[in-house]
Amino acid sequence: MMRWLILLLLPCVAAAGPDTLRVATFNTELQRDGPGLMLRDIRRDKDPQIAAVVEVIRQIAPDVLALQGIDWDYENQGLNALVERIENTGLIYPYRLSLRTNSGLASKLDLDGDGRLGGPGDSQGYGSFTGQGGLAVLSRYPIDTDAVRDLSPLLWQELPGAVLPAHRGAPFPSAQAQAAQRLSSTAHWIVPIDLPSGPMQLMTFQAAPPVFDGPEDRNGLRNRDEIRLWRVLMDGKLGAAPSKRFVIAGGANLDPWDSDGRSETIRSLLADPRLQDPAPHSKGAAQAADQGHKTPNARDTVDWERAGRLRVDYILPSSDWTIADSGVFWPASNDPGHAVALQASRHRLVWVDLRLD
Repeated sequence: MMRWLILLLLPCVAAAGPDTLRVATFNTELQRDGPGLMLRDIRRDKDPQIAAVVEVIRQIAPDVLALQGIDWDYENQGLNALVERIENTGLIYPYRLSLRTNSGLASKLDLDGDGRLGGPGDSQGYGSFTGQGGLAVLSRYPIDTDAVRDLSPLLWQELPGAVLPAHRGAPFPSAQAQAAQRLSSTAHWIVPIDLPSGPMQLMTFQAAPPVFDGPEDRNGLRNRDEIRLWRVLMDGKLGAAPSKRFVIAGGANLDPWDSDGRSETIRSLLADPRLQDPAPHSKGAAQAADQGHKTPNARDTVDWERAGRLRVDYILPSSDWTIADSGVFWPASNDPGHAVALQASRHRLVWVDLRLD
């Protein structure tokens, strides 16, 4: 039992006000190596990482929470078990969304070009089983599930302006693979939520890492287009464009300046006049040793062993919101919650408070 975490820690972030909506995104990294293992570990209530994830969520208490790194199953037993653990702390989420993602979705093709079939790289999104490391949305307010738009089936080649990988002038890994390859490595969802002040749309995703490929830059190009999808959507080239009160929240896997991928893509999204970048920051990241990066240390949202600290997790409200506050849950080393933030995930929870007037 890890309930001592809750007893020892005091809240580090003030609760959102009554006229404020707190939106958060959190890559929990709770995915496991096999189907059902995340559910098993949650129910056993002995895993310190799971306890830490629950504690981080409790301390921030978002009204709307986009989760990544959550294994999907047909009956949503894993997500429901996690929500039960969260609700045991007094934080209630009556509305939730979990759909099958592209991660681990078998293709029967050689999608990664390694000359073999059936590996995790041959799934529509990297994964050893369907839904490994998927997405979920938790909300205190009703989700209009009938109106959810799931863009995950969109083929990569169907995205306007897509650039697909090539090797020696030929499609990589093959024309047949590109004809079947979906764009979303995990998913892209547009989730309508009914707020007291009116409807909003949560646009959530988790992009592929732009590395772990070859000179064809398959992952780098895919990451580019997964991020660029949101601008194409706002341009009205993928059906109805969101008109007002929307929020992009999720994982881009790309830093504006310091990643190995095509960083100009995320810079273009951050600079889009239809969006706002709250530039959330934390004391924990600010006090860490300087890496010589161009992105300010305080804005980092992940701490990877080799790549170091980067800003890769984002909440970008549309320009018609009024931003009240924002932050990254990464307390300073001498503040309550620091050890729990590090225990929960290499990623940190990012949150933004929006005025409901």
